[in-house]
Order: sequence, then C-alpha cells, then structure tokens
Amino acid sequence: MSISVNTMRAIDHWVGVPLCAVASPFVALIDGVKNIFGRGAGTPEKLLFIELSEMGSAILVDPAMRNAQARGAELFFLIFKSNRASLTLLNTVKPENIFTIDSSSLGGLIKDTLKFLVLARKHRIDTVIDLELFSRFTALLTGLCGARRRVGYHIFHGEGLWRGFMLTRKVHYNPHIHITKNFLSLIHAAFAKDIEVPFSKIHIADSEVRLEQAKIDPVAVSKVRERIEKLATGAGITFNQGKQRLILVNPNASDLLPQRRWAQQRFSELIQALNQRYPNDLILITGSPAEFDYVEKVRVVANVKNALNFAGQVSFAELPPLYTLSDVMVTNDSGPGHFSAVTPLRTVVLFGPETPALYGSIGRSIAITANLACSPCVSAANHRKTPCHDNVCMQAITVAQVLEKMAHQLNEADQEKAR
Repeated sequence: MSISVNTMRAIDHWVGVPLCAVASPFVALIDGVKNIFGRGAGTPEKLLFIELSEMGSAILVDPAMRNAQARGAELFFLIFKSNRASLTLLNTVKPENIFTIDSSSLGGLIKDTLKFLVLARKHRIDTVIDLELFSRFTALLTGLCGARRRVGYHIFHGEGLWRGFMLTRKVHYNPHIHITKNFLSLIHAAFAKDIEVPFSKIHIADSEVRLEQAKIDPVAVSKVRERIEKLATGAGITFNQGKQRLILVNPNASDLLPQRRWAQQRFSELIQALNQRYPNDLILITGSPAEFDYVEKVRVVANVKNALNFAGQVSFAELPPLYTLSDVMVTNDSGPGHFSAVTPLRTVVLFGPETPALYGSIGRSIAITANLACSPCVSAANHRKTPCHDNVCMQAITVAQVLEKMAHQLNEADQEKAR
C-alpha cells in the first residue's frame, strides 16, 4: 500500500523534527573532528543532488546540474523510485549514479534510506545539494550521508520549516526569483571559495536559465505516430499528420497538490470549443495509465468525435516524441508543463495555488493565472500545504481565456512551419 502525501507530511513533522534535533549536534561534532584533523571540504568533485518528490524539478534543476558539470564535478542524484524516469529525459546524470528510495511502503522507505547512506559513503560523495524546501527527511539525508560540504536552504531569521542544522553552506531562498535561479544559487554556494552569510551574493542572468533539448529518436517518433493513427482509425477518424494539427489536453495534476486541478467540466468545455474552432484537428486527452478513468470522464462529457482518450498510451520515455509530433498542449501546473520544455512544443499552463513567477515552465509556454489576493497560498513556510478546499483561483480561469492563448500558440506554430 502506498504512503499518502498527508501521511508523509505527518511523518516528516512528528518524526522529522525530533530526529533533526537529535542529529544536528551529532553532525556538528563530526564536522568539528574533521576540521581538527584538517579534512576540509575541498572543491566539489562528486556532487549529489537530492530532490525526491517532484518530477518537474528534475527538469528545472538541469541548468544548475550542467553548471556544476561544467565546473568539473561528477553528478549523482537521489530521487523517489517512482519519479526516477524524469531524469531520463535529458540524461544529464549517468544511470549508475542515480540512487532511488522506494516510497510505496514504510518498510521500503526505511530500507532504501539505510542503503543510500551506505552507498553515499561507498561512492565518496564529497558535496551534497538539498534542493528541497519542504522536507526534513532530505535534511536528515543531507546531514547523515557523510559529505563534507552540504548545501541547502536555511530560514535564518525567517518563519518557516525548521530543518535542524545539517548544512555547512546555508543559502537564502529567494521567493521573488524563479526556482531555476534559486537552484543556480546553490551551485555558487557549493563552489564558492569564501563563506558568505547568507549565500549567494551574486547576480544570476536570465541567459543562465537555458534548458537543453531532448534527443529525439526518429524510430520512437514513428512508433508514437503509428499508435495515434491506429487509435484514430479505431474511432473512425482519419488522421493525416501533415494536414491536421495535433492538440494535447492534459487535465489532471498529481495528488501532491490537488488544488492545482482545473475542473473536469471545464476541460470538457474547452475540448468542445477547440473542436468548434478547429474541427479538422485531432485532440488527444493525455494522462498516465492510472488516470485513464479521469480522462475518460472528460472525454465522455465533451462528446467530441475528434477527441480521444490517450491516457497510458505512451511510456514516459515516449513523451518527447509525442510532444515533438504535437502542435500545442494545455495542462494544469504539473509535470507535463516542464517535461514538454525539453522539446519545441508550445504550451499553455494553468496556475492557481502556485505562481508561474517561481515555478513556470522554462519552455515555449504561456502561463494563465487569476492573480487572486490569496494566491499563491503554498510556500516553503507552510510545507506546501494549504487549508483551501475551494480553489477559486482555478475556477476563475475561463474557457475563453484558455482558448485564446491556445489559438495564439497555434498561430505561432503555424507561422514557424511556414518559414
């Protein structure tokens, strides 16, 4: 049985706080002994990133990882087993350097945690960067993994999530700049020769936030195209890639923050509006295999012949080929908005409890947000948990707004093809 998000939060609070309190002086003592014997941190050579729960962050951190790689560091990564695939889109980290923790059961979580602490020492990890803002668990992993240089976010005099004193280099998390720049500030702290309080006293130019593009296998593209054509034929639709556009609609969002979901009814209405404006184009409603029923409800309510349930039809590795074939995608603020950024696909992403100013896609994307006074309502200070049970911030986004932005993206795509 999988551990629910709320159970993880409860464990992180009720178990994490006392463990951080107990572990902090122990970690400080070990650091003191190392300093006495002159075992300084040195320059990062084997650098581990820790980001467990957000698949999209594996894309957003890529500019920072490549920055560290360019400085000569060998990269390692720790992530939940269920999210490992997100690191394969760009393959910045070698497969053998990716550690995973099984979060599907408490027993698996404990077992893999202990295994990781052994592996980190076996690989002689000298630097660890904790990318999390919301987890005491990752703070403990950072403090206990044996790395001499430990970098992460610290609240200093602010109110927020107390995570003990595991860090040797404490970075100020800036809630006014995009998360990719915050990640880059961690790299500066890891490689800085002098200690700063707080890190990082640098300017990060927009040009540094540059995302690599995925290498697309033509054979994989052909296989995905054949699958689309087969599904369309089964539904009595003829699909011609050169003459018809392919529109993706991704209606779900992860259970981490269900308030991010635009209503199923709205997606159904959007599909109807898209079909009315673009009657010859094919609409694929996407999702994971587990989201098939959710997607099917959207399709049935829309009742549009050219809209097909495509949930579970492609593997994670086949997402870039699918996005390469497509002309535009609309999605809630969730992983696909970031995964598509490694391809030329144009997207429209709907935001509510979070803000695109911090977490927007760095691809060819347009963000839509209602800009309510209460939004964003999740942050590093509240463990990314909101009391809201009525996501008016998402309900306030209209079908007309979304349709307008999708039309703009389609026009841009058409003009690009014509050049």
